Amino acid sequence: MKRRDLIGLAAIAALTATTALTASQNAFAQDKKFKIGFSQATTIEPWRAQFNKDIIAEAAKHPEVELIITDGEDKTEKQVADVENLIRQEVDALLISPKESAGLTGVVLQAIDAKIPVFVLDRNVETDKYTQFVGGDNKLIGRAAGEYAVELLGGAGKAQGNVVEIWGGMGTQPAHDRHDGFHEFTDKEPGIKNLLDQQSGDWKQDQAYNIMANALRSNEKIDLVYGHNDPMAYGAYLAAKDAGREKEIKFIGIDALPAEGVTWVKNGELTATFLYATPGAEGLRQAIKFLNGEKVEKTITLPTEKVTSENAEAILKSKGM
Repeated sequence: MKRRDLIGLAAIAALTATTALTASQNAFAQDKKFKIGFSQATTIEPWRAQFNKDIIAEAAKHPEVELIITDGEDKTEKQVADVENLIRQEVDALLISPKESAGLTGVVLQAIDAKIPVFVLDRNVETDKYTQFVGGDNKLIGRAAGEYAVELLGGAGKAQGNVVEIWGGMGTQPAHDRHDGFHEFTDKEPGIKNLLDQQSGDWKQDQAYNIMANALRSNEKIDLVYGHNDPMAYGAYLAAKDAGREKEIKFIGIDALPAEGVTWVKNGELTATFLYATPGAEGLRQAIKFLNGEKVEKTITLPTEKVTSENAEAILKSKGM
């Protein structure tokens, strides 16, 4: 065989090998999986259940992602163990929505030390070494609720009334932010009296019911209830209804899930609720973006919206309800 033919065959072989290698690399890229762990604080609360639904729906849009979800079962020690397990599994990214800020900070730092990018969702931790925080601005939402409460009680400079505030978990930053934001407006009004001192319903309807039942027995006049979430505001409404006093009281909550807060407003059971969007879908999108080598912002703040009888029905229709 002539040398020219040998060179030609070698070139063809080299091209074939290169093409095969490129094809193999493309196939690997298509099969590439990101293992992303999500540590959820609990699935007991309806807002948390919706949170999980949203992140699962988003994961379904990304075939390259393997999503591992754990349930902290409303126990800090269980959530710590869950995150430690995800670290051992060497996840490519960790998403976490802490039950408590302080209690989960240590294990978040463990993940960071293991070079795992951490995306904190909803409730923050006591470090700024995470990759990104995604969530609503609880202080801003508290301010919106406080401003509306003042309006309901007579307006700035004229507001008067007795207020029952039912806290979420005392160890969570959102509860403190929702309290602080609310009081930025109500504390300016000398005519507004706060009847309770940091009574925590731990975000749960039944506990809020008990707090409100006691408040009703102790106070002949209650004008407004501010629950740090909709289930607690609704629990307070049910206690007032059982006492035959629901019509004399305004009820404000936070979350605005369509099947809960928005529906309760439409039914006239809550006076208003404020949207606290779940951060699961956006958090997952941001983690994938980061793993693909793109830059992400340190903080993403999700928007809020006031829901009253004026727009509740339209919101429900937009959700197909």
